[in-house]
Amino acid sequence: MKSVYSFVNRSMHGHMVERTLFTMYFLCFHLSLFILSSCDDYDSFTTDRSTTLTFSTDSIVFDTLIATIPSATKTLAVYNRADKGLRISDVWLEAGDDSHFRVNIDGQDLTVAAGRHASDFEVRRRDSIIVRAEVTLPESLSDVATTFEDALHFRLENGMEQRVTLLATALDAFFMRGQTITSDTTFTPQRPIVVYDSLIVAPDVTLTLEAGTQLLFHQESGLTVRGRLVARGTIEQPVVLRTDRTDHIFDYLPYDRLPSRWEGLRFTAESFGNELRGTDIHGGNYGIICDSTASDELKLTLTDCRIHDLGGDGLRMTDVHCIVNNSEISNTLGHCVSLLGGSYSFTHCTLAQFYALSANRGDALNIANVSQDIYHPLKAATFESCVITGYEEDVVMGTWIDTSGLSTDEAAAIGTPQDAFLFDHCFLATEIPTEGDYAQRFVNCIYDDPETEINHEKNFTTIDPRALLYDFTPVEESPIRGTAKTTSRDLLPTDLRGRSRFSDDQPDAGAYEFVKIED
Repeated sequence: MKSVYSFVNRSMHGHMVERTLFTMYFLCFHLSLFILSSCDDYDSFTTDRSTTLTFSTDSIVFDTLIATIPSATKTLAVYNRADKGLRISDVWLEAGDDSHFRVNIDGQDLTVAAGRHASDFEVRRRDSIIVRAEVTLPESLSDVATTFEDALHFRLENGMEQRVTLLATALDAFFMRGQTITSDTTFTPQRPIVVYDSLIVAPDVTLTLEAGTQLLFHQESGLTVRGRLVARGTIEQPVVLRTDRTDHIFDYLPYDRLPSRWEGLRFTAESFGNELRGTDIHGGNYGIICDSTASDELKLTLTDCRIHDLGGDGLRMTDVHCIVNNSEISNTLGHCVSLLGGSYSFTHCTLAQFYALSANRGDALNIANVSQDIYHPLKAATFESCVITGYEEDVVMGTWIDTSGLSTDEAAAIGTPQDAFLFDHCFLATEIPTEGDYAQRFVNCIYDDPETEINHEKNFTTIDPRALLYDFTPVEESPIRGTAKTTSRDLLPTDLRGRSRFSDDQPDAGAYEFVKIED
């Protein structure tokens, strides 16, 4: 029995070995065929005229550029969707050596190629190559935008030709580099003015910016006013102070909406009588800084202005006299408005702190009479028919000098903080005041209560932190509606967009009036 068992076992083992070897041979044979077939497909190219390239876009369109300033790089993907490779015999720019566009295809620079022409490219099956394009447009000696067009041509081995359009628009500009204005000067909207190394207005000199004037500041450049600045913008043609970047960081987000792209506007101690109307200041490290003057003379008047999307404070004022009407100051990494000492009046303003790029943002409004243990007399801070709100439950803050260690006469001279400020018919995101003296300084105010269904960002038409798009017009059901004082409406009958505040019985608080659009 043992020998028979042994024989049978050996026999079964032999058959198993044979089956294993056969299986391995079979798999190796077919795997080899598959690999050879795959290699053959991968290395094979078709000349079938029905097989063509596919492009990620049929045109490369650049943002409006400033003439003579190089563009950012645009990328084009060139796909071969076929099961066999495609050979590109020739690639060239239609304008040849006269082209203003610079193109690199699959690592080869057409700019240095004769006639902007290159040959012999391959796109393997189900693969792609990358094209990168840039442009520097010449001055056209024109005050209107000029469009430049070219085309990138592809000729395949099968004889088919395909093209991708290249399109760019340029504006001629005036350039100023480290310049100080030493006599009264007026800038007009003839062309944008690009500022490098900052611009200074000398003492006793007035710079006037006519409606539609654009000042485009390069990185780390700003405007310093030692004399006087007058801006005469309108709703249709605002005066604009912004970055010189005209391209996009993403398709949905231009650099122009980002903060900290330039410095900002600064009024020094000797500057008085500044008037900004219809002015839009955005994208800087700060908006406006007014240095301490220790004077009752009017330093700055803002009317119909927007100051927004900034990497520091929007409006920072120390010991100055300033009037702000019908203006929006919003979305700053620092405080939207920072007041230290001085005398201030805000009417029909929207101070909105919805800065989206950091949770460590400042207040919508910060009022103080002390800094680094130095007392700054706060003479007046009046807010009438204003909206002051933001993401946080309390965006209205104050810092007051401690008078407990002072003599009776010193404490009496300083007074109490509530003697200096007043909120009248405002919409506020702050703790509801209950203490007698403080409560009396909040007259007919409505509070942005986070417990209600309509609160904070839900009060407004558009709050889009992804694309950094904001419209602070109140929605129809917002308690901002009808909050304003009728005497404020008489002073400022139209809102920041030119809409009448007499469209209903009671005007809305803030810089924007809700107007129902009939179907």
